[in-house]
Amino acid sequence: MVTHTKGTGTINLNEVEDLDGITVVRGGGGQRGWNGILYKQGMSAKNVGSQGLSINVATVPPGAIAYAHIHDGFEVMLFIVQGKVKHTYGENLVNEVINEAGDFIYIKPGVPHEVFNIGDEPLIAFVARSTADEWDKIINYPSQYRPADEA
Repeated sequence: MVTHTKGTGTINLNEVEDLDGITVVRGGGGQRGWNGILYKQGMSAKNVGSQGLSINVATVPPGAIAYAHIHDGFEVMLFIVQGKVKHTYGENLVNEVINEAGDFIYIKPGVPHEVFNIGDEPLIAFVARSTADEWDKIINYPSQYRPADEA
């Protein structure tokens, strides 16, 4: 098995089909994790050589939190496939928005935000980023919920 690892996320390069101009990861590929979120392998520079974007399907278990962070220099768009999510955002995370299945969300670069699954089922979201390197440009932001050993 050929892999590429960053944090707890491992990409299995054997799941990628390069068809000379079109690349396929069937079924979304294997599962990996980052910051309390489980991701399908998806596509990025790490496995398909993309240069300016990446996509994944994210699953956040009921009650879980993706601790506060900032996307450094890239945009994110999400489509909520299943569940209910609360984002706290902005300086000191004082703003709040709740979204549910069927909603689209856009997060501007540099906006601090924290993600809470407030539903009774797994939160599933399609995630598109305007960077090909996935998690490499994410900066932790202070959170009252983040364990001290992860600060």
